[in-house]
Amino acid sequence: MAISQELYPSQDDLLYEEELLRNPYSLKLWWRYLIARSDAPFKKRRTIYERAVKALPGSYKLWYAYLRERLELVRNFPINHSEYETLNNTFERALVTMHKMPRIWILYLQSLTEQRLVTRTRRSFDRALCALPVQQHDRIWELYLVFVSQKGIPIQTSLRVYRRYLLYDPTHVEDFIAFLIESELWQEAAERLASVLNDDQFRSIKGKTKHRLWLELCDLLTKNATAVSGLNVDAIIRGGIKKFTDEVGRLWTSLADYYIKRSLFEKARDVFEEGMQTVVTVRDFSVIFDAYAQFEESMLAIKMEALGSDEEEEDEEGENGRMEEEGSEEEEEDVRTNVDLSVAELERKILHGFWLHDENDVDLRLARLDHLMDRRPELASSVLLRQNPHNVEQWHRRVKLFEGNPTKQILTYTQAVKTVDPMQAVGKPHTLWVAFAKLYETHGDIANARVIFDKAVQVNYKTVDNLASLWCEWAEMELRHKNFKRALELMSRATAEPSVEVKRRVAADGNQPVQMRLHKSLRLWTFYVDLEESLGTLESTRAVYERILDLRIATPQIIINYALLLEEHKYFEDAFKVYEKGTQIFKYPHVKDIWITYLSKFVKRYGKNKLERARLLFEDAVKAAPADAKKPLYLQFAKLEEDYGLAKRAMKVYDEATKAVPNHEKLSMYEIYIARAAEIFGIPKTREIYEQAIESGLPDKDVKTMCLKYAELEKSLGEIDRARGVYVFASQFSDPRSDAEFWNKWHEFEVQHGNEDTFREMLRIKRSVSASYSQTHFILPEYMMQKDQRLSIDEAKDKLKQAGVPEDEMAALERQLAPAISDTPSKDSNRKVGFVSAGIESQTDGGIKVAENHEDIELPEESDSEDEANVEIAQKEVPAAVFGDLANKRKDSEDNEGGDKDDESRLGALDRIKRLKKV
Repeated sequence: MAISQELYPSQDDLLYEEELLRNPYSLKLWWRYLIARSDAPFKKRRTIYERAVKALPGSYKLWYAYLRERLELVRNFPINHSEYETLNNTFERALVTMHKMPRIWILYLQSLTEQRLVTRTRRSFDRALCALPVQQHDRIWELYLVFVSQKGIPIQTSLRVYRRYLLYDPTHVEDFIAFLIESELWQEAAERLASVLNDDQFRSIKGKTKHRLWLELCDLLTKNATAVSGLNVDAIIRGGIKKFTDEVGRLWTSLADYYIKRSLFEKARDVFEEGMQTVVTVRDFSVIFDAYAQFEESMLAIKMEALGSDEEEEDEEGENGRMEEEGSEEEEEDVRTNVDLSVAELERKILHGFWLHDENDVDLRLARLDHLMDRRPELASSVLLRQNPHNVEQWHRRVKLFEGNPTKQILTYTQAVKTVDPMQAVGKPHTLWVAFAKLYETHGDIANARVIFDKAVQVNYKTVDNLASLWCEWAEMELRHKNFKRALELMSRATAEPSVEVKRRVAADGNQPVQMRLHKSLRLWTFYVDLEESLGTLESTRAVYERILDLRIATPQIIINYALLLEEHKYFEDAFKVYEKGTQIFKYPHVKDIWITYLSKFVKRYGKNKLERARLLFEDAVKAAPADAKKPLYLQFAKLEEDYGLAKRAMKVYDEATKAVPNHEKLSMYEIYIARAAEIFGIPKTREIYEQAIESGLPDKDVKTMCLKYAELEKSLGEIDRARGVYVFASQFSDPRSDAEFWNKWHEFEVQHGNEDTFREMLRIKRSVSASYSQTHFILPEYMMQKDQRLSIDEAKDKLKQAGVPEDEMAALERQLAPAISDTPSKDSNRKVGFVSAGIESQTDGGIKVAENHEDIELPEESDSEDEANVEIAQKEVPAAVFGDLANKRKDSEDNEGGDKDDESRLGALDRIKRLKKV
């Protein structure tokens, strides 16, 4: 065979060829040669590769590059091309020296897998596993498993390969199980999955939990019940039910499905019933019940369809049977001796006509389905009670399910009182006993109701109130049946104190039942008292009340009820003694109602006959009461003095009340004080009270309110200057920006009673106060502007001066007008600057001492706002009594002047100001 001309070395190859002749075993020279001829045809490069690997058969680099090029060459050829066989031979030649190189094996095995050469590929995988060390088997097994998982590989081959792989790495058993399930080999899959679950050391590489594996096994067993044998499916699933409580409903339905698949329908029903009787969650119960109902419905539907087809067949067989019977009436054959009959035919002929073998059981199945639906509420109640058997409310709901069936209700109550532990009960356990007894009562069986109550009161409850409620219910039952004497006996028995012997025995035992504390139950005693008041005598009722007081369990209401009972029977002094006991037993605020009732009853009973005793009672009551509870007592005390005592004492009581009540009630108390003083002693008497109120330390808001009322009083008495002085004093508490009402009232006052000078003075004070408030609020911290601090204007100005803020001219003028208090010591150091006294507590200068100001402030014409100019001032004559002798002198001077002056004198303050501006 002639060699192609292109395979001969060219002129460019001579350099490499000469080098290789000198050193044919140099890998570097061969590699340089191949790189230089990278663009040459593959045939020429193949020749170079063959010469290189022949010279260096142990070179991994040359073999790997050669095999990669051959793989790229055959990639576009079909798998039955001859080049594939050449490639395989090349791989085989390479593996003679490269059998320890995993990459060569991987390339070879991937190529064989693509060529679909099953046997050759399997043997090559086995050779690779034998040739390579164990540490590198992972790389081969990965390809091996991909190969055996392909379609067309015999199942037995795949099974053997997987089993060998599990001997190498048992942790991948889940892959084998998935392969078995995919291959529908249910038996071995179930066995492998069961062995995994039984292995406590197993850890899933896929992150599956034991719970998930259990569910997979249950699904596998139930869906393929007929294909899996040799495993105790019932025991496996029941084990999962005990171990995994969150999927109990699903596991029970899986077990029932297993028996349904095996046509064991009655066994499946037993499983459903057992599941509904054991689950403890409503969700699991709903899963089981729905599956059970669906099973019964499907069975009924199948039976009805089968019954319809069987009727048609029976009609045809009936005609044939009648013809056969007519021919064989004379000789009757014994079917038991006929060996030619099949088992089905023998069973049909023997059991034909037998009622237990009747296949028409549709009515039975319908009744079974209806019974299941009717039982659902009862079964659901059982589930809830299994969650907590001590839930009293659930037991009551269960009894309501059997309404109309007294027998079932009695059985349910009996089970409830036996099951519920009063110490662990959720709810009130005594209500079960009460409802149980009322069930007998509604059916007229009083004797058994008493037996139930007698047993109920012997139970040790968690609280005394539960036991007391039982005794009260028992007595109420006796009252409903007119057994009054028996009801009183029951209450006497319930409230009896245990004997010393019983107490000693219980103390030795160490566990004190509630029956030992029952005699101190307030609820029981209250009920007993009501019974005695309704059915008993006065002496017996008093004995019960006294017993309550001795036990020290009385409440204020019981004290009041006891006293009212004695008053009804004309035992007034005894009633007052009961009130006295109540005031000694209780403290405020509980004793408040007792004091009020006691005082009102005492005053109503004795009036002025025992006035000194009443006064002592009121003084004791006021002394014991806290500040916020003294006001009604003082008002009641003052009413007593007004009605039966002295007016002077009443005023003294009011005066004490204004000092004793809290700050927020002082204003209302002073208003009452002033109203009563004005009614009794006349209006002039109230001046002293007004001054006392203003100087008593009221909050600023209340001081301003009191000043306004005082000013109205003075205005009504014609004391205009005194009223104006009160307005001047109150102005320091009124910010013009937020309290326009005060300044409007002063404005109206000046319009009606003032003149030009007083009106200008009011405007000056308004600007001064407004400036003081604006600077105070701008500089002072927020906490110093709170109402409870009551920061005066003078103190604010001192703070501003310390802070370096210059004092304005209006503020300086205000200081000049203020009296020098330090030069003239006052009798009352707390007296506020600028306040006009009524003469009760005298001042040296009798009011505001105005210093002569030589530097008059000239107000410009534009100083008065346009709004003030447009205000219409009502003109009203000032009473002559206000001016005194000055009025007479003015009248004489007006007579000497002309008529023009007469008109001018009657002008108001605003008109006079306008006239001066025009001039």
